[in-house]
Amino acid sequence: MSDVLAAEEKVYPFDARGIAHRFRHSAIFGAIGALRSGETMRFVNDHDPIPLLAQLRDRLGDNLTVTYRQREPGAVVIDFGIVDLPEE
Repeated sequence: MSDVLAAEEKVYPFDARGIAHRFRHSAIFGAIGALRSGETMRFVNDHDPIPLLAQLRDRLGDNLTVTYRQREPGAVVIDFGIVDLPEE
């Protein structure tokens, strides 16, 4: 298996647009909390979640990577990656 295919298998989609606003942050924290080191959640939303980014950085610090894939009004895609977590 190529490295590209192996990397894409560790990317899990999360479309926040279909989740009620009052549940979004809890759902996102739960999904990111389930990721293991080396895994990524591809987050899709209708706006740039600046306050959420600050909360995630506060919780995860250097264990969180944030890579914007798309950043336009009404269409935001961010890869949230988890790195260097201890094995469970």
